[in-house]
Amino acid sequence: MYIPELYRNENQVEIEQFLHENGFAILINQTHGKLWGTHTPLFLENKNGKLILSGHISAENPQAESLQNGDEVLAIFNGPHTYISPSWYDHENVPTWNYIAVHVYGKLRLLDYEETVTSLKKLVDKYEKNQEKPIRVENLSEKTMRQAHGILAFEIEITDIQAKKKLSQNRDAKNYQSIINHLEKSEDGNSKQVASEMRKNQ
Repeated sequence: MYIPELYRNENQVEIEQFLHENGFAILINQTHGKLWGTHTPLFLENKNGKLILSGHISAENPQAESLQNGDEVLAIFNGPHTYISPSWYDHENVPTWNYIAVHVYGKLRLLDYEETVTSLKKLVDKYEKNQEKPIRVENLSEKTMRQAHGILAFEIEITDIQAKKKLSQNRDAKNYQSIINHLEKSEDGNSKQVASEMRKNQ
């Protein structure tokens, strides 16, 4: 990913928190000679001192046929993003876009059935914990759990993380504040989130 130094994020704690909070990713590899992307939830773990992404895709997905142990894959995680109008500046300029994104590269390892079920438990627990009546994989019927045979689960041992925060860091204090003010007035949730992230950098 192209990252000018001004927008590069190397804060490991912040990056890991971002991955925890924005776990719906695009998994990319070469499938049948073409670039292929699948939208899927991935969750971050620390295993024996190594950062791992875990997840699964449908076994019927053509991408599943091409995934092999040791393959290098790319997972793209997107955070809030929004349009920035030059009308918000005190000088003439061009339109742009503010956003947060993280690209994760790593080596793939396919999971067996027992490991797949363990991975599913962790994923479900992560997103069910705030539900009024949380569902647990351990309590699902044998009939329902048969569906686990229809997925391909994997771990990705992370080899490189590229994190970008493009939040108008190139603007002076006055124009930076003007951008925040306009974003906060917006009814768009992404705009408000970007404004919140920009305030953290003030």
